[in-house]
Amino acid sequence: MRLASVEVIPYALPFKDPYVTARGRLEQREMVLLRLRSDDGLVGLGEAVPLSLRGGAPLLQVVTELEGLANRGEVDEETLASGAPTLSAPARCAALTALLDLRGRRAASEAASAAATPEPIKCNATLVAGEPAAVAAEAERWASEGFSTFKLKLGVGDDVGQVRAVREALGPGARIRVDANAAWEVETAQRTLREIEPFDVELAEQPVATLEEAAQVSGSTSIPLAGDESIESRSDAVRAVKLSACRLAGLKLSKVGGPEEAIAIAEVLPSFVSSALDGPVGIAAAAQVAQTLDQAALGIPHLAHGLATQRLFSSTIAAVECELRDGMLHPPDGPGLGIEIDEAALRAHRL
Repeated sequence: MRLASVEVIPYALPFKDPYVTARGRLEQREMVLLRLRSDDGLVGLGEAVPLSLRGGAPLLQVVTELEGLANRGEVDEETLASGAPTLSAPARCAALTALLDLRGRRAASEAASAAATPEPIKCNATLVAGEPAAVAAEAERWASEGFSTFKLKLGVGDDVGQVRAVREALGPGARIRVDANAAWEVETAQRTLREIEPFDVELAEQPVATLEEAAQVSGSTSIPLAGDESIESRSDAVRAVKLSACRLAGLKLSKVGGPEEAIAIAEVLPSFVSSALDGPVGIAAAAQVAQTLDQAALGIPHLAHGLATQRLFSSTIAAVECELRDGMLHPPDGPGLGIEIDEAALRAHRL
């Protein structure tokens, strides 16, 4: 696809409350908005979320990589794949997402009939780590908005107390999953998972750092393990299966490098899609991947996706974006990703 212009805009969205996990504390999420304009005047939106807390490419590197797209003149999925070593996963995700959006907008402009209304996506609540009573109270607030699956961030403070408090507050019908963000050693993971097994935990995401460690943990607990940080590619997923390290994968588009790699991983391991604390463009792209997985039965029936994180932010840069209602994410009806940017809001949040 021949490009007329490339626009790269770093920006940040503030959280309503600090986002606290075993990986650290964030007051805001820094991101990069990418706008690719084709030579026929259409604009595709992409978004990169630098995963610096995980040791990934920092914001400035991602910006520089995306600005380099202007030197290519022509960009498509094949050229991005061939040039993948020069792009970090978040930058590649932004570029591929923008192409996806462009193609969707072009197809909509050429179609004679209206596009079908996107199906809503079941989402889990995401609870930041904290004192058990505070976490339980927050879970009850999410439940009042229609959520029935709750993800607890462990590895900080009283892990067992948090799980116990949420289960007691919500009752037996709620689904509870936990995520330690690789904070535990093998013995800590084995002990903690054994202690929370009585609370009917749906899954434990990335309890330890490596797949080899996860293989040791998985044999000692009845709670299914899901890989996140340790599964960044299809080859990682294949290795996870060979090691019997985990039974699921949590997919973040900026982590794996875009929608195509996410789907490739899901073809190996049943998967759910999670937000990397994305902005509106990233959430919309992840929603499309989640719909693809659900339709192709590449996940587990009734397993919620982690795409309700826009609720954690105090503002947005979008005039039109996905909406959260009754525990479901409703993608917009517009062409492509359907996202429309609020230019004044973007200027206000620009870095």
